[in-house]
Amino acid sequence: MGEIERLFGAAAAARANAYAPYSGFSVGAAIRTPSGAIFAGANVENAAYPVGACAEAGAISAMVAAGERRIAEILILGEGEALVTPCGACRQRVREFASDDAMIHVAGPNGVRASFTLAELLPQAFGPGIAKAHAP
Repeated sequence: MGEIERLFGAAAAARANAYAPYSGFSVGAAIRTPSGAIFAGANVENAAYPVGACAEAGAISAMVAAGERRIAEILILGEGEALVTPCGACRQRVREFASDDAMIHVAGPNGVRASFTLAELLPQAFGPGIAKAHAP
């Protein structure tokens, strides 16, 4: 099984467990680290909007909890006609752990629909190197 298939399977399994009673819009995300480990997350909504969490945030939290710190690629899986790309906050979350050339794959139930580098989705990003350079 290839890396994209592994990511897709993990994102699909996470998406099946998403908690989206308000929007009805379930999303799954899966990250592959340079070590080859896969971490998945699902969106979790909350009645006290915007307290919920995006699927990407869940996958990143699982990665960090396991002791990993780098994203090689990520796949986001959702339904609908429009591409389900990461929201602005999640683009910044991914940037914290990924380089500009990290691949972001956007999928629907039938497979990958588009792929972008992080730099394409978040040009001129503010990243951890910049934050450290400006720290007091």
